[in-house]
Amino acid sequence: MSITELIILSVGLAMDAFAVSICKGLALKKVNLKSMLIVGVWFGAFQGLMPLAGYFLGSQFSRYIEKFDHWIAFVLLALIGIGMIREALSKEPEKEDASLGIKTMFLLAIATSIDALATGVTFAFLNVNIWLAVSLIAAITLVISAAGVKIGSVFGSKYKAKAEFAGGTVLILLGLKILLEHLGILNL
Repeated sequence: MSITELIILSVGLAMDAFAVSICKGLALKKVNLKSMLIVGVWFGAFQGLMPLAGYFLGSQFSRYIEKFDHWIAFVLLALIGIGMIREALSKEPEKEDASLGIKTMFLLAIATSIDALATGVTFAFLNVNIWLAVSLIAAITLVISAAGVKIGSVFGSKYKAKAEFAGGTVLILLGLKILLEHLGILNL
């Protein structure tokens, strides 16, 4: 996986955290650098740790499923992407919660990084520098999430659904690319 693909994947994975960050920005009475960094560090750290955990889990059984690993990568990324798109199209409003406490942020960080765990499993089947991948995912998520808090406080929820939809689409397209490359249909 190239650096460009890893950056695109990182941005796609960060969209759930970005959407939640926008909601945090909406709920907070006062947004400052500290609140932006709290959200960014929580989401960035978990988005970086979860694919690492997924990679090590996937590495344990990758030799048994090498013949169809590209299908697994495609299905996992497509399911994550479809879930993000479904959430983006949902009319159900999200609760606004201004808390930046450990319990709240821990639960939100886990919830927004489950897709990163599944992506980490796919990394075990692909030619990926895992340390570069998790560093990029963590750093990009940190920046995007911190910006999301500020954007939420300024613009409101206008971009939340669009961000989730775009992120889901990116993940589906990356999964499709992996599948087509392994089937020999696409040679990039």
